[in-house]
Amino acid sequence: PVKGNQEKTAGIDVMIALDVSKSMLSSDIKPTRLERAKQLVNLIVDKMDGNRTGLVIFAGKAYLQMPVTSDLAEAKMFVSNASVDAVPVQGTVISEALQLCNNSLDTKEKKHKAVILITDGEDHDPNVEKAAQELLDNGVIVYTIGIGTPEGSPIMEPGAGTYKTDINGKTVISKLNEDELKNIAVKTGGEYFKMENVLQTSKDVSNILNSMEKKLVLGKNGEREYFSFAPFLIALAILLLVAEIFIKEIFKEKNKIKQQVAR
Repeated sequence: PVKGNQEKTAGIDVMIALDVSKSMLSSDIKPTRLERAKQLVNLIVDKMDGNRTGLVIFAGKAYLQMPVTSDLAEAKMFVSNASVDAVPVQGTVISEALQLCNNSLDTKEKKHKAVILITDGEDHDPNVEKAAQELLDNGVIVYTIGIGTPEGSPIMEPGAGTYKTDINGKTVISKLNEDELKNIAVKTGGEYFKMENVLQTSKDVSNILNSMEKKLVLGKNGEREYFSFAPFLIALAILLLVAEIFIKEIFKEKNKIKQQVAR
């Protein structure tokens, strides 16, 4: 049988939530937190191994960039375009990002779903607990990845060439908030990773995703399956051809016998 452009494969649905707030421009992770995060996402996407993925970016608001798809090239294209300019409202609304990921997944199922949250978790979001509970209720496991260092670093203002300052003119130091990310992971049965080595973190996350219980997922762009009758038509044609030859041979033998009897 033929099944669209791709056959069904075993996998899970994974939503990636990527922080693109200005704090992700901090350079305590070289060259910046955001650039390293994008490298990490691309490596994870490369190892999806039959899983489908979608992308949410967030800062002071969250936006769905790409619904779940098995098209890895499309996923990497959206990741490469992610930047702080994509979200005009600043902040780190983790709860809104998690809710949007939850809404983008199939709520009828209570398994086969995961969210990868990549952020420095800098701002404390009072609604995170509620969002994590909703994900847990829908059977979504959240794996959190912390980008940055507890000591932190200044934030370079895009295009200005100067560091971001507060209302008192003091340079703002952005620090990794690990506690919040650990709590989200524990709440949903997931795991927290501190990103220190991109290759190792991508490998660890991919191994966990690929060890989850899988389901049959549709192929590229979710085409419906269709069943081709072509093999059966060919077989029938061959059968009829053989039958025709066989019948002709029988008539030839009968004619020979008749001719012999007539003599």
